[in-house]
Parts: sequence; structure tokens; C-alpha cells
Amino acid sequence: MHVRPDCFQFKLRYGAIDLANVSRELMRASTTMPPLQALRAFEAVGRLLSFRRAGEELLITQSAVSHHIKQLEHMLGVRLFVRKAKSIELTPEGAVYFERTKEAFALITSATSEMRRQAGRRKVCVSVLPSFAANWLVSRLPRFMQEHPDIEIDLEPTLRLTDFTADEVDLAIRFGAGRWEGVRAERLMNEELSPVLSPALFGDGALFAEPADLLSQTLFDAMNPLGWELWFGEVRIDFRQARLLQLTDYNIALQAALNGQGVAIGRMLLVRDHLAAGRLLRPFPQIVRSEKTAYWLVMPENARLSPAAATFASWLKEEATIESADYCMSP
Repeated sequence: MHVRPDCFQFKLRYGAIDLANVSRELMRASTTMPPLQALRAFEAVGRLLSFRRAGEELLITQSAVSHHIKQLEHMLGVRLFVRKAKSIELTPEGAVYFERTKEAFALITSATSEMRRQAGRRKVCVSVLPSFAANWLVSRLPRFMQEHPDIEIDLEPTLRLTDFTADEVDLAIRFGAGRWEGVRAERLMNEELSPVLSPALFGDGALFAEPADLLSQTLFDAMNPLGWELWFGEVRIDFRQARLLQLTDYNIALQAALNGQGVAIGRMLLVRDHLAAGRLLRPFPQIVRSEKTAYWLVMPENARLSPAAATFASWLKEEATIESADYCMSP
């Protein structure tokens, strides 16, 4: 059954603007209160001590982070960071301002949580890897919304680990071995890995006669190259001399493969539709399975889930079970 996108409701944080709620008149900027975006950028840089990592967390470019910091420094009239060759440090003034900013955000977060509890809204905020959201979860959300129209799902795509004590997040979905401190993780499904590339790059297959031929290609993976390490280990090839390009997000690695720029280590659950449509192909039949490559439902360690969050978690585990069974039966 085809479901039109406007037949269900879910919200992708930072992904849409409700034009109906935008005022026709711009709000006058405060002369004493810095812009919230600049404060968020400052808090992230102060905590991570990295413009690049702050940009990844906030899903904006590094130059945008730098712009927000310069805007804040100009308004305050002081330097907040000392920029060195390979690192940055808070200035004494910046360190004081960072502590106050952190306290202010904590107060806002606490007040927001309290208001949400009082309102009793059936809303679930899910922190999720962008690649998993785009290639697996979003296409299945219409079924959940049809079954539970009273629950609103708020997806927060991010690469960083969730801090349930500080973030407005009920659940998280992560990829890896499932060993994270301070949280409770339940396995959703195991991933299977195999190289994938575009038909244009594959051509007549002459350049891909055997797995060792991959060493002459550009190989893509996310920041942790575990996938290629496991696959080359399976076919008993030393890949330390391979041209491996590690990209921030697996979505970027996948897009590079679709563009014919090289070979990505395919996560089969995420590339299934691309394989079925012929946009990607597998040059070799070998598939590697590992306990280190699984998707996990991550929850607060000692807190009980809200009824809405428990409902979504149960549905997600059912979907993962169906997916695993279907994949095992596929040729």
C-alpha cells in the first residue's frame, strides 16, 4: 500500500519549518540577550573544545559554528576561546561564561521536562543515527502512526552518544557492539556487511575479478573503519595499504558509492532497497556477520520509560524481528 507523506504526522527535528506559525513581523533582536543559536554553538564548543565536533553535533558546518562564536564574542566584547594550531582553549572569561551558560541550559531543560510531564503529552523523542533514520526507520513510521495516531514521534538525527540526563531524549538507536556505560541497551538486529558499488563503476566486472582488486579502489566507510576490517579479515586480505576514506556519516559513504566515486562497505539492512532497484550491486558474494555490528535500542539505565516511549520501543523491536526474519528468508 502506498502511503502519501501527508497522511501521517511525525517531526524530524531541524528538518522542517512550519510557515504557518512564522510571524509576519520579525522579532526585534534583544540588546542584552545573545541569540539562542550562538549560545548553543558556544555551549557545544566549550564542552567539546572542537569547532568540528560541535558542528557535527549540531548538524551545521564548522564555518557556521565559527560565525556564531564570532557573533557572540563581538556582542560580549571579549574573546571566549584561544585558538591554537591543533586545539582550542577557553579563555578565563570564556570559562566563566561557559559555566553560567551551562547552568542556564540545565535550568531550561529541567523546566521544559517538568512542563511536558505536567501536560501529559504523548510524545516520544528518539535520538537516531541519520543513516538509520533515512534508510530504514522513516519508511516504517507510517505504520506506527496508523496504529498509534495519538503518539507523536520526534526524531533527532545525530552522531553523538545520548546523554539521557541532559538531553530531551526518551530513546536512542545506535550501531556497534552495544557496550556503552550508564545506559541500558537491547539488541534490535544484527547487521551484515559486504562491499557495494554503482553499476557504472563496476562496468563489465574486469576490475573486480577477485576481492584483492578492491585494494586499487577508493574505499568508503564511516569514521570507524571496522566494517572493512571485518570483511577483509573474512576473505583473508591485508587491507592496510588500501585507499580508505573515512567519512563522518555513513550516509555520505553511501552517497559516494551511488555516485560511482568508489566502493562502500555495505550495511545490508540499509542498502537493501538500493540493491533491489539496481542502484548498487555487490561485486563479491562474501558477507561478514559480527556481534560488533548491530543496531541497539538504548534507554536510560535506571529510569522507567513513559507509556508512549514503551509503546514505541515495543513496536520497534517487533519491526526489527520482522526485518530479521524477512532478511534470513531472502535469497
